[in-house]
Amino acid sequence: MGKVQEFEITFDKSKVVYSPGESISGTVRIKVGQALQCKAIKVNCNGFCGITSKANDTAWTVEEQYFNSTISVADKGTLKLGEHTFPFKFLIPATAPTSFEGNYGKIVYRVRAFIDTPRFSKDYNVEKPFYLLCLLNLNEVPDIWGTSSSAVTQQFTYMLVKTGTVVLKAQTDMRGYTPGQIIQVTAKIHNQSGKSTGNMVASLMQRVTYETKRPTHDLRTIAEVEGGVVKAGKEVEWKEQIIVPPLPQSCLSGCELIKIEYYVKVSLKSPDVMLTLPIHIGNVSLDKKLQPSIKATPPTPQPAELTPPSASAPDAAAPATTPTMLPRPAPKPAPRPAPRSRMSSSGNSPSAPPAEFHQGAEGGVDDAYPNKRQSQLVSPNAFSYAPGLFFSQNQNHNGPGPGPGPGPSPGPGPSSGGATAPYPTDNRASTMPTPLILPPDYGNSSYPQEAPPSYDESCNT
Repeated sequence: MGKVQEFEITFDKSKVVYSPGESISGTVRIKVGQALQCKAIKVNCNGFCGITSKANDTAWTVEEQYFNSTISVADKGTLKLGEHTFPFKFLIPATAPTSFEGNYGKIVYRVRAFIDTPRFSKDYNVEKPFYLLCLLNLNEVPDIWGTSSSAVTQQFTYMLVKTGTVVLKAQTDMRGYTPGQIIQVTAKIHNQSGKSTGNMVASLMQRVTYETKRPTHDLRTIAEVEGGVVKAGKEVEWKEQIIVPPLPQSCLSGCELIKIEYYVKVSLKSPDVMLTLPIHIGNVSLDKKLQPSIKATPPTPQPAELTPPSASAPDAAAPATTPTMLPRPAPKPAPRPAPRSRMSSSGNSPSAPPAEFHQGAEGGVDDAYPNKRQSQLVSPNAFSYAPGLFFSQNQNHNGPGPGPGPGPSPGPGPSSGGATAPYPTDNRASTMPTPLILPPDYGNSSYPQEAPPSYDESCNT
């Protein structure tokens, strides 16, 4: 029996990353030192997802097959001394999900080659993995436009004594990002207690769910930034930035066993108050040109559009033979007007809000807020591998901000000179002024000196 000296698989053009619906081709190269009898030489291409209950284990408890194709490149015969090459080609299904490798499961694609030898002889096999990338276009994700916002109120307890409440509101500038973009986080904290809070923290979280009989949840902190404290009785606005590192996409379309979610967690170290802002991570960034336009509200009808009583005069002069107008019922007598003192205290409130409504709606912001900011902390073991994840050189950021370097940047106080990128105003409320509707002036009203006509008199009239 001859010995196989070289046995390897080579992809055409040394390509490693493919797309669903694309064909994968290459050659199998075999070099033998002596003549080798074989029953067949086969090449197999398959893709599957495997889930396990133990970390970094390959004994899959649940599997999901995507495709499995085998071709025979050589029939029964003898491989002569020297080098032999056998081409192959496979078509990747369009429904295959993106490659993924996690602690409790993987989505694997590979090409394997087998030399099937006669009985009592050693079989030879070799395999080579390749990676599949199904681009996630964020513009096609439902409900992707707008900001992700949330609010929470927490009781502040110190030494088993309730001292007040803390109100936390936060939002992100968008709901979808690509690796290399910057997440703009804005948080408003109102400390309605008598003790200062702990430091503010904003974290980019990844949650991977592996669907088994008892689903396994793998939660990781991808990146984290930290701010200062909020003093007692103060209200502050905190702005921060988180750079999105290379990450697997949010949706593994076509896979039913692995679910990936991302969210920004904004919290205080004390009291224990926290909220989450769900976001999506994709491969094609949002294009504001594709954002659906907000439908304009219909204009309020002007008084001229309402039919005044005098407008019905021409209709009254029409010939009596016209059958289109039905007789109108007699009007009921108008109620006797109340005295002036009662009318001024009636429940008819004016349409325009009081002036103090606008002044105290949002509350003041403490400009003298001493805030500290650290560099973005990224765990080196916090990423799952997925192909095609890299920082593009011409990636459009959401605004001017710090690069991906680890250098610290100044805090987001009023005097900072560029630590926080300007926020887009596309998703904010409309700044069109609301027309001021004044209440009626009852001071110059003239009241009738005699009672209105009775019901019978009105009918006769």
